[in-house]
Amino acid sequence: MKFSEDNLNQGYFISAYTAEHIVINGRALANSFVLAPDAVIEHWSVADVSQLRPEHFEAVLELRPEIVLIGTGSTLKFPDIAHYAQVINQGIGVEAMDTGAACRTYNILLGEGRRVVAALIL
Repeated sequence: MKFSEDNLNQGYFISAYTAEHIVINGRALANSFVLAPDAVIEHWSVADVSQLRPEHFEAVLELRPEIVLIGTGSTLKFPDIAHYAQVINQGIGVEAMDTGAACRTYNILLGEGRRVVAALIL
């Protein structure tokens, strides 16, 4: 899906996505990654939600999120809460959704000035 308006003044935003890649500020990424308004962690080593472990969220927490979106791939799959409990225990909101929905939600929250971090599985 291609979004109609690009606003480069907001930091890293998602301008388009497909099942094969996500376009961040004009650059296509084809592997899972973590995205924040001011950072992109490429090559996040998760190819499927079943691979998630607590250590995968260490890099997410370093970005100091207010809310974390977990994009679970082409379909919604709920990750085991034990794998992201450390995020919840710090009072940070967590939402799991399919990756397309996570892309759309990330942009909305970014536009609202929220400190959102998206962990996106491709």
